[in-house]
Parts: sequence; C-alpha cells; structure tokens
Amino acid sequence: MVRDARYLSAREAAGELGVTLPTLYAYVSRGLIRSESAGEGRRARRYRAEDVRRLKEKAERRRDPDRVTEGALNWGTPVMESHITLISEGRLYYRGRDALRLAHESTVEEVAALIWTGDPSAALRLFPDEPTLLSPRLREVHRNVADLTPLEAFGVLLPLAASEDPAAYDLRPAAVARTGARILRTLVAIAAGDGSGGAAEILAERWVPDELDAASTIGAALVLCADHELNVSAFTARCVASSGATPYAAVAAGLAALGGTRHGGQTELVEALLREVGGGGDANFVLAGRLRRGEPIPGFGHSLYPEGDPRGRELLRLADAARPHSVDVALSHAVRDAAWELIEELPTVDLGLVTLARALGLPSGAPLAIFALGRTIGWIGHAIEQYENGTLIRPRARYTGEQPPRDPDA
Repeated sequence: MVRDARYLSAREAAGELGVTLPTLYAYVSRGLIRSESAGEGRRARRYRAEDVRRLKEKAERRRDPDRVTEGALNWGTPVMESHITLISEGRLYYRGRDALRLAHESTVEEVAALIWTGDPSAALRLFPDEPTLLSPRLREVHRNVADLTPLEAFGVLLPLAASEDPAAYDLRPAAVARTGARILRTLVAIAAGDGSGGAAEILAERWVPDELDAASTIGAALVLCADHELNVSAFTARCVASSGATPYAAVAAGLAALGGTRHGGQTELVEALLREVGGGGDANFVLAGRLRRGEPIPGFGHSLYPEGDPRGRELLRLADAARPHSVDVALSHAVRDAAWELIEELPTVDLGLVTLARALGLPSGAPLAIFALGRTIGWIGHAIEQYENGTLIRPRARYTGEQPPRDPDA
C-alpha cells in the first residue's frame, strides 16, 4: 500500500514541529493545522503535511530569519507575492481556476488573457483575427537558421523582433499584454511558420496536418505549460522585468533559463532515455544501469507533487487517447512501470511532453518548443506583475570569501 504523502500521523507531525502531542492538538483547535479521520473504523487522525510544513517555516523565520531567507531560494519559503499560479494539494490553478479544466475548456489565447488581465474574454481584443506572419527581415533570417531547433531559433529571432517593435517600451499593464500577444504570435510563427488561427491551430496545421484532433491536444499541452509559480525561468524573467527592460528581454531571459537541463532541458534527457530503452534495451535493465552508475532518471519525481505531477499525468493520458496503439506510448508505459518499481517516483511534465510529441510524430525539438511557447504566457504574466510592483529585485549576498587585511592604523 502506497503511503499518502499529503498526511502525517500525530507523532510524525509533532516530531516535525518539535512539540508535544497536546501542543499539536492545540494547533488543530486553533485552525493552524487541518486534521481528519485516518479511515473508516479507525479512531486515529491524520494531519495535513503542507500545514505542518507551513507552521514549521513560520517558526523558523522567527528563530533564524537569515537561514530561512537563504533556504527560500531552493524550494523553500515563498519570497514573492503573485496572483497568477497556485500549487496546492497536488493540483495546479491559474488565477484560482483549475489548470487541467482550462486545458480542455479554454483556448491558449483565453488562458493567456486570463493570466495577463484576469479576464479570458480579453483574448478577442489581444489576439485579432488576422494571419500570424513574420516580417520580411525575420522571414529571411528564419530561412537561414532552418537547421536550428525551435528553441535555438527563438534565441536568434526574438531580439530582431524586439528591434521592430518600439511599442514594447510601453510598460503599462494593458500595453504589456498587447506586446505579449505579439511575442507569442511571433514565436509560434518561428516554430511552425506563418499561418491563420490560434497558436494551437497553427502548430497542428504545420506539424501534424493530417491529424484532425491534434490542435486540441497541442492546445491542452500549451495551457498545461503556461505557468508554474516561481520556477527558475519565471524568477529570471521577473528579475529582468524589474530592471525596466522590455517584455522581449524578459521572455529572452526566460528562454535562456528554460533550456537548462535542470529545467525545460529535461525533455532532451527524457528523449535520450526513451531512445536508449527503445533501441533494444529492457526498461528495467536500462534504469537499473543508470542507478548503478549514479546517474539520475529524468522525467520522474517532482518536489511539489509527492503524488505525481498532474501536468505529466494529463499529458500522458492525452498521448494514450491520441495514439492508444502507438509503440511510443507502449515504450513510455514500460519506462513508467520500471521507474515505479525501482525508485517509486511518478512522471513529470517532461516525460508527458516527450511521450505526447513522439506519439503524434511531432518534429525534433517539439517538446521543448511546446514548453517554451506555453511558458511564454507565464513569463509575460510575471513581467506584468513586476512592472506594476515597480521595485528592483536585488537580493544581498552573504560574503564567505577571504577577509581583507586589517588596517593597522584603524
């Protein structure tokens, strides 16, 4: 029986907090920790692990604020306020709305409008019904970099697009939302070429023209990637925005961070793993070999989701539905089974993106391109919040190097 990581027993909760059981019960009576019955016919109760962690962090902030601030930069205490994304009890919400529902009930553009303005109907204003086209200069450069991956092409062409968009220097919220729409449309055109319709429709038309339902599937993937709270790329985008740089610069910074192998670049490591297993190796043998060599197994385990990343779970479900008899889907299942047997970890968004892309037969680099296009929505949302905040993000460093010599005359 798999233990439910969302809960702790009374003794575990008290031990985590360093308090007695009566003190724990007092916290519950004051509403600081939620508890519920441990199961039918059982008198014992269980306690919400996230409430215990929150209360522990609060106590640590009082005892040693410097240490907590240091740890906050690594999956620790929240350091910024945001209205965009909530991760709670294994679920993901954009402005209070379930991201999984949005992925199936809203267009990419409506979710962008929701994140940027709080009003999904603003999509009609932000994304006019006109073709998505690159300028002649961008089109020429695009032809010359056709051998690059979409992420690499984004890095080349986005600065050129910025130079053609002087309106991007208007940093008022409504103006930034309009600029964000232009940036998103430009990146879609870089990834898939000129086209008509929404982002998902253009990508589907270019990438899988014979697949009738591909647009809705790709659209769901883009929405699931739209934002994920204060991850490294969102924080980077906010830092750049805090300097007063344009949204183009904030997105370029986000793209640079996303490509790292500890962030969106995980998709490339997952692709390599699936190629290794698919090349004739047994999934259990390949994963066990990685463990013996001290190598990580990419695509599994997320610190914020002890019971599994809901984005990865949904993307894998979409792949199963789109190609139930695909060898790529079967391969993904084999790797998932082996990972659970060996390390008891569940799939992340990275495995979901790669599996979906392989199942649909999307072009090389598509998993990371989908990640980047979707996450551009979040970066623009964070930039808008930071422009409105009006402060420069400038944390201090605790110096640990060699001390200067003492002045003998001091």
